Amino acid sequence: MAVKPVMTIDALEAFLAQEFPQINEGGPFYAVTEIEPGAAVLRLMPDRRHLRPGGTVSGPTLFALADLGAYVVILAHIGPVALAVTTNLTINFLRRPADGVPLYSRCRLLKLGKRLAVVDVIIVDKEGTIVAQASATYSIPPQTETAVK
Repeated sequence: MAVKPVMTIDALEAFLAQEFPQINEGGPFYAVTEIEPGAAVLRLMPDRRHLRPGGTVSGPTLFALADLGAYVVILAHIGPVALAVTTNLTINFLRRPADGVPLYSRCRLLKLGKRLAVVDVIIVDKEGTIVAQASATYSIPPQTETAVK
């Protein structure tokens, strides 16, 4: 999908810091690293709070990375609509991610309509090995009612 982004990395980072400060509470864990037409990349630098027994990044952490990445790619293309919400997210865990290794949520818009957006998410490690794949659907409220000014 070749729709042009309407937000910069700096604008998205500022929005997330204002609306969702808890995602980076205790450290700079999440960062938007790329925005391009129809796509975005979100990086997670996991620490011990993101691990499960056995020393691997937990499933809930990977789920959150997929969900936040989908939110970022959508907002990058519609603007700062805080009340865009997940209506469905399905994730497939494919490989065990290593402890302490950055993970990247590579998100691609499949559909961006007035009321729904569908995103494909691939989570990779620093070598590009796919560790998870997700499909997310978001509900987009009317912008006149929910846009953050």
